[in-house]
Order: sequence, then structure tokens, then C-alpha cells
Amino acid sequence: MSHNTFGHLFRVTTWGESHGIALGCVVDGCPPGISFTEAEIQSYLDKRRPGQSKYTTQRREPDQVRVLSGVMLQDDGLTMISTGTPISMMIENTDQRSKDYGDIARQYRPGHADYTYDIKYGIRDYRGGGRSSARETAARVAAGAIARKVVPGLVVRGALVGMGIHTIDRGRWDWDEVNNNPFFTPDPGSVDIFADYLDGIRKAGSSIGAVVEVVAENVPTGLGAPVYGKLDQDIASYLMSINAVKGVEIGDGFDTARLTGEENADEMRMGNDGKPIFLSNHAGGILGGISSGAPIVARFAVKPTSSILTPRRSIDADGNQVDIMTKGRHDPCVGIRAVPIGEAMVACAIADHYLRHRGQTGRI
Repeated sequence: MSHNTFGHLFRVTTWGESHGIALGCVVDGCPPGISFTEAEIQSYLDKRRPGQSKYTTQRREPDQVRVLSGVMLQDDGLTMISTGTPISMMIENTDQRSKDYGDIARQYRPGHADYTYDIKYGIRDYRGGGRSSARETAARVAAGAIARKVVPGLVVRGALVGMGIHTIDRGRWDWDEVNNNPFFTPDPGSVDIFADYLDGIRKAGSSIGAVVEVVAENVPTGLGAPVYGKLDQDIASYLMSINAVKGVEIGDGFDTARLTGEENADEMRMGNDGKPIFLSNHAGGILGGISSGAPIVARFAVKPTSSILTPRRSIDADGNQVDIMTKGRHDPCVGIRAVPIGEAMVACAIADHYLRHRGQTGRI
């Protein structure tokens, strides 16, 4: 299987399977002299880690990261300095239950990658989906922690802004609230609404989709290129590569189709510090594929989890018609744990463009 690597200068290769011994990534192209600790990487992995509430899969994985190469440990025994060589990181799998998937070893879950994966490769790891499992994304989160360090001052934050038929009240947006609830919602008033709604979905053995928003601040102006190297093009590509993502928009996205030119224009004025400021940000911080200096805003839609207890019609590998239901431990709303994954992918895209910009222009 090819296509396990993304990025140009900041290149990430992920490896491993959902029910294998371990999974991980190799980050190639990280500049030398970047300092970080395993604890910093772990803090992001802990946000994605399963089994933290009744609203996520009950698979119990500590997702403990180990940095294997590409760094020199400092005298404090904690701080690592990148050497410019490939940074390899590993996360062991400790709570696989492959027997849960025995009933679907030759059956295709509707809405899942089972069928297409089998048709393409002629062999399919039915134990949790193998490489097509969202468990692979743990390695991306680890890489995203490194990416944040590459761009000075970069802040990338994500939040769940919609679940099924419910959306947040943006007037109550509070970034401090995001890590205080199991849904990563920035609206404290939505917590009970999401909880009651998802309880009903979960108890029915079903699943539901969600919308996640990622905001990147302190992004240098000038990242990206106007034709085939657009920053928003790569952000969209990175986000679309996340399991179960079916749509991406930048800034106001599809809502801009309902705006007039006057409404959509992000007017500019000169600030007191001599730097331009934007009076609005419909463009989501990117103009003509190049970062404007305004916050970059990306939003993506996550479909409902395909592994559900409700019987659905399908076929098996022999062409027989079957009714299929999926046992095991699955997220009733996979969009919840997609928040730190989306953050990581946006951070990786910005880090890659930061290094490309520096290489081409010599600035930054």
C-alpha cells in the first residue's frame, strides 16, 4: 500500500494498524533546534484518546507516545531538541479485541471502507479496519504537536460546533470551555443539549455526525502560492484525508454563495501599529491561496460512524445478501475525537507552507 505520506518539506509518514502491535509516524523535515517534551505531545494525544467518557468508544488505550529518534535529550531529562533528522514516534496498542469483528470478517459494513478496500487490495484487515481505521489518526496528532513548534507563536484550536440537528450559539463562544466538557464545544449552553441528544443516539445503538471548526492564529502573512500551492487547497486536502470527513469549507465557505460582493468583501484599514487589519474575515484568513495574517478558519463535516448495532442490508465477499450489525466498541459520534485530529492536520499544513515559504523567499 502506497500513499502513507503527506507534506512537501514537513513530511509525515504514518504506519501501523488498528489491531497491530503498535502504530506511529515519522516526521521528516523538522528543522533542527526545535525544543519539546514528550509531555507536550502527550497532552494532544490525551484529547484524542478513547475511553474517556460514555460518549466515545470504550476501547481503553493509554496512547502513550515514545519518541524514538531525531532528538537529543537535554540535561533536565525531559526536554528534547530536534537534530534535523527524522523524528520517529511510536504508540503501542494495548486493548485490541479482534474477536469482536469475527462476524464481519467477510461482510461489508454499509457506509464503511470495507468493500472498496477489499476490491482495491484483494485483502482486508477486518480487525478494526486495519489502516482504514481512525486509530491511525493518533499518529497524526503526535505529528501535529511537532508542527505547532515549527511556526513561532502559532496557536491552533478546534471545537465541535454542531452535532446532528443541533448547533452551538456562537454568541456564547468561550475557548476556555472547550476542554471543560466531553464534547469540546465552546458553548457551555450546548453541553446538556449534546449530552441528552447523544445519549438517545447511543442507547439506540446508532450514531450521528458532527461539524468541527479549527482556528489558527498568529499565522505569518504570505504562506501559500496563488496557483497549485494554495494554502487553503492543502488545508482542505489534509482535512479531507481524515476518516469519515465528507466536506470542508474555509472561512464562510458555502455561505458565501448567498452573500453579495459588498457583504463578502473583507474591508481593510491601517491599524495604529502600522499594520493592516481586516474589518471582517469571510475569507477565513486566506486570499488567493495566500495567508493574509487574519485568523485561518476551517470547518469540516464528519459523517456518522458506520459501525452500528442497527441491522443494515449489505453483501458479503461471496456476493451473498446479508443483514449486518457491528458489535464491539465504537464512537456514537466520531466527530468528538476528530477535534484534536483536525487541529493537527491544520498545524501540519501551516508548518509545511511555512518551511516552503522560507525556502523560496528567504524571509521569515
